[in-house]
Amino acid sequence: MTDLRYPIGQFHLPGALSTDHRTEAIAAIETTPARFRKAVQDLSESQLDTPYRPGGWTVRQLLHHLPDSHLNGYARMKIVLTENRPTISTFDQDLWAQGQDYRATPPEVSLSLLHAVHHRWVTVLKAASVSDWSRTGIHPEIGDVTLDDLLALYAWHGDHHTAHVMALRERQGWL
Repeated sequence: MTDLRYPIGQFHLPGALSTDHRTEAIAAIETTPARFRKAVQDLSESQLDTPYRPGGWTVRQLLHHLPDSHLNGYARMKIVLTENRPTISTFDQDLWAQGQDYRATPPEVSLSLLHAVHHRWVTVLKAASVSDWSRTGIHPEIGDVTLDDLLALYAWHGDHHTAHVMALRERQGWL
């Protein structure tokens, strides 16, 4: 049985990426908003309030979490690109997911935000030089991370949460 927490597998820091892997990861980030929008398309209010797994977040929480996380990811990558070995800020995603804004914000607001953030993000990523990819920041929970590490993480992250919704839709017959 597949672990419902990790429908595409757990993330592992990859080390330096090849040019082809960077291109694939940037493409994944570029397409995340459209793929995630399609995953949540036409879900009812009750379906949005369904956990993607027992004890997990609801689809609505995932829908608001993704732009929150990716706003942080975009900022982290810009900081790594513009500062010398900065400390990368963290956030308590579980507390964010419990916020009133997750209950009250219309889904379209977060889907539009995700699209806008990714548009800016991809512009920055495509402009990065070969030497930029080895720039590092300090993540308080992980230690040194490179721009390559962050790229791989957020490409995986978008795929990860899209897969959560698609797997739930399949299990529930919502396709």
